Amino acid sequence: MGLTDAQVSLLNAKGLGFLAVELEQQNTDTDAMWLIVMAVLVFFMQTGFAMLCAGLVRAKNTKNILLKNVLDACVGALGFWSVGYALAYGAEGGGNAFIGNTYFFLTNFEENETYHSWLFQFAFAATAATIVSGAVAERTKMAAYLCYSFFLTAFVYPVIVHWVWSSAGWLSAFNAAPLLGTGLMDFAGCGVVHMVGGISAGCGAYVCGPRLGRYDAEGNVIDIPGHSSTLQALGTFILWVGWYGFNPGSTLAVTGGLGAVAGKCAVTTTLSAAAGAVGCLIIYKATSHAFDLGQVISFHPFYQFL
Repeated sequence: MGLTDAQVSLLNAKGLGFLAVELEQQNTDTDAMWLIVMAVLVFFMQTGFAMLCAGLVRAKNTKNILLKNVLDACVGALGFWSVGYALAYGAEGGGNAFIGNTYFFLTNFEENETYHSWLFQFAFAATAATIVSGAVAERTKMAAYLCYSFFLTAFVYPVIVHWVWSSAGWLSAFNAAPLLGTGLMDFAGCGVVHMVGGISAGCGAYVCGPRLGRYDAEGNVIDIPGHSSTLQALGTFILWVGWYGFNPGSTLAVTGGLGAVAGKCAVTTTLSAAAGAVGCLIIYKATSHAFDLGQVISFHPFYQFL
């Protein structure tokens, strides 16, 4: 916990003001390290995405989908560094309600922002982009997919972030005059990250159409099983671990009592994942009278669009 103004004044009166400064710096450093560790966990979800995608596609397309996942992170990092963060959080001159306007290529970044904050926000942006890779698996050209990946992380996602999470955004709860008195409250990105990624995935799947051989001449669905149940299970567990960075990490700090909030987020994340998997399995068992690994992980959007 940080010191109150009265406690700081008392320390200053006793000639111990340096303790207040050191404690404040310690809290700042602790929160920075917390955010870095959480960002690493969120970025580790890229491994889960890669394994899940690789397991769900046919063996002949494994290298292609893995390359797309790797380049998602690389292209996304460059896009978010050069343009994305500026459009998301740039607020020069009080900011613009619809789009950011400063920090391009992180110019003059250190005056008001922190690098650990950029890292955490980039991990979110990369997640939104990678959601789409499974939805259009086995039916997109590499160049087209990379153009999409850059466009989403450099423009589409950052604009939505600015609306909801920037203090200047027209939907933001942090706005000095929030919409309808409250603004849009999105704690960990259910709308900003996952809705954007999910809608993009749905649009991509619609434009690309089904995989060749997905339907017979009468329009009946033909099952195209993934080539590795092992990779599917591994990817699912890695994504589950990554969620402990995504949700608890959205406190953005751990001092000042926020550790309790992070703990509650972690418990909620655990129960949500478990209930989603068991719920899907129960429904499938009731309708088909069988157990299936694919149905346990089918609550993930990747699986739905395949």
